[in-house]
Amino acid sequence: MNKKKTSNVVRFNKWGYIFLIPFFLVYTIFSLIPLLTTIYNSFFENYWSGLSEIGPTFIGIDNYVKLLSAPEIWIYLKNTLIMWIGGFIPQIVIALLLAYWFSDPSLRIKGQRFFKTVIYMPNLIMASAFAMLFFALFSDAGPINQILISLHVFSEPFKFMNSVAASRGLIMLMNFLMWFGNTTILLLAGMLGIDTALYEAAEVDGATASQIFFRVTMPLLRPILVYVMITSLIGGLQMYDVPQILTNGRGTPTNSTMTMIMNLNQYLTSKNFGMGGALSVFLFIVTGLLSIIVFKINSRKED
Repeated sequence: MNKKKTSNVVRFNKWGYIFLIPFFLVYTIFSLIPLLTTIYNSFFENYWSGLSEIGPTFIGIDNYVKLLSAPEIWIYLKNTLIMWIGGFIPQIVIALLLAYWFSDPSLRIKGQRFFKTVIYMPNLIMASAFAMLFFALFSDAGPINQILISLHVFSEPFKFMNSVAASRGLIMLMNFLMWFGNTTILLLAGMLGIDTALYEAAEVDGATASQIFFRVTMPLLRPILVYVMITSLIGGLQMYDVPQILTNGRGTPTNSTMTMIMNLNQYLTSKNFGMGGALSVFLFIVTGLLSIIVFKINSRKED
């Protein structure tokens, strides 16, 4: 009898592995092979000078030495982290508040489906369209400047794209508006999965609303928060389309909005595949290290 059950389990497992084959094929072709190829190319000098191709010539880690010794790469990394953090902090705070309000049955908020749809809609808009909209709104002759001048806030158009704080602030605002709805839905799903008996027990013990939130909801919500933080970090380090369109790919003013991926795009458009590969590997390592740090910090708190 046991042999029959074992054979049935093996047979069902076999079908499971068969259904996984398409995933592994797609992953190997579109992710694993390009990753290995990028690492391989990063050890070669391979670029175009005019109409002639230089290389590919094996140069070891020279591309990495040249990349890490240039001060620009650290400036671009700092820009990327500043703009990601500036957009993520209000995003997670607002998302937590909205998710808590929507999941609290005592508030009885009417029209929840409508509000959930509205806050999620910006996530459906392409980032390029969002950037073009903000570029038009905050241009020198745009409606925002016209309103500010009519209210006598400024006597002449304020050049948002020439101000470091304003240009970075616009990018942070766009990232916040595009992603806080998605974060709210994820956190809301996590809160709705918490057993209501825990809340009732906390209320019976005399816990206040803030104590319930920080000592019951937040610890149980930590796995979702870790997922949100790591995926947001990965997306933030890959920030490209919004600053690219808003600054026409120049990272103005004075490279204050130039990101790592924008710099990578410059290498690729100039067909410097060796340096582009080295920057890609460097970005991969930075993303992995920061993700591990975030995971370890939250795991330590959980322990």
